[in-house]
Amino acid sequence: MTYEEALQKINSRLLFGIKPGLERIEALCKKLGDPQKKPRFVHVAGTNGKGTTCTLIASVLKAAGYRTGLYTSPYVLDFRERFRIDGEMIPEAELIEEVKRVSSVADELEAAGDTVTEFEFITALAFDWFAQRDCDFVVLEVGLGGRFDATNVIDTPEAAAIASISLDHTAILGDTYAKIAFEKAGIIKKGGDVVLYPVQDPSVFETIESACNERGAHLHIPDEKNMQVNGTALAGTALTWRGLPLTLPFTGAHQVHNAATALTVLDVLREKHANITDEALQKGFASAYIPARMEILSQKPLVLLDGGHNPGCASALHEVLKTHLSGRHITAIMGMMADKDSMRYLELTAPHFERIITVQPQNPRSLSAEALADEAKHFCKDVQPAQSMKDAIEKATVSGDEVLVICGSFFLASEIRDLAIEKYKA
Repeated sequence: MTYEEALQKINSRLLFGIKPGLERIEALCKKLGDPQKKPRFVHVAGTNGKGTTCTLIASVLKAAGYRTGLYTSPYVLDFRERFRIDGEMIPEAELIEEVKRVSSVADELEAAGDTVTEFEFITALAFDWFAQRDCDFVVLEVGLGGRFDATNVIDTPEAAAIASISLDHTAILGDTYAKIAFEKAGIIKKGGDVVLYPVQDPSVFETIESACNERGAHLHIPDEKNMQVNGTALAGTALTWRGLPLTLPFTGAHQVHNAATALTVLDVLREKHANITDEALQKGFASAYIPARMEILSQKPLVLLDGGHNPGCASALHEVLKTHLSGRHITAIMGMMADKDSMRYLELTAPHFERIITVQPQNPRSLSAEALADEAKHFCKDVQPAQSMKDAIEKATVSGDEVLVICGSFFLASEIRDLAIEKYKA
């Protein structure tokens, strides 16, 4: 089996969609020897900020000397980004072997009438790889929701975290904050420790607190009196946490809240005798990296790439544009999925842009460039659809003190990132 064939084998399972329930992942893991029972886990759910929270925790645990697995989604540039140990992606050869191993087990289940979905398959693959590689900790990002998410097959984790909750995937998770919070609260296990992002709709606090009370779990809400912001720039934020100076390589008020959430999770781990020094906190924070999350691709001209796609992400981008780029001449390249709230996204972001070039990512769920352009014209006078990513890059050319913002979808980010870097490399 080649690497490309391994990816095809995984991607072919997209046809099976999303199927609620943990029965298939439980059966799959059992046949693999229950690898999900071997490492210690930090389990992270939420709508926005899961990736940042997971990345910060994993980076600190690595800096503390623990062999640390990190499982995230979606990927931006390379499918293997979803599976990392100590920051390194799974090698192609090891992914091939894992696909072979999990496929043989999935085939057995399917012969008995159980169809394994793509996310169940890759989650089982991740568990197996992390167990085979003797990870001390695995930081596990929930895919969708929480209650029936395949990652929720684990036992009580060392800590669970629920990041910012906003209205996304409402057709699946519900159309209110309380309904979505109920699904996220599914990761709360009996007697566990749960850290909740400190800025939420009141109904979220009520729902999570109720779930913790029902299950005898301990709820921790970050005390942001412990956090001081000493300086902000587009490249990052200077913080002090209980007197300890930290460099956060992400910008925006939401990232400060994500940092407080991650630090509170790390406090819980320290209370459980994890050896996490102040030096590990500093080193881990400073070295954290996520592609396509307010990522600066070029300094002059300034090119900013952000793959966030829902109203919460739009609000975060709006705040960054208002705080750091007010008064600048900004052109945007924008592409979105048809199942996202594109009008709300545009309402928050488009007024910052002098020009918008719309483009259609190569995904069955994507919104056409023309349809997105028609919507964007309600908020920006100069809007043009592009025929391709290359066409979008050319139409959106900026120079000098002008700014280019590429935003709206991780699918867009993955297709256009290398083209933008090539055009604007020093």
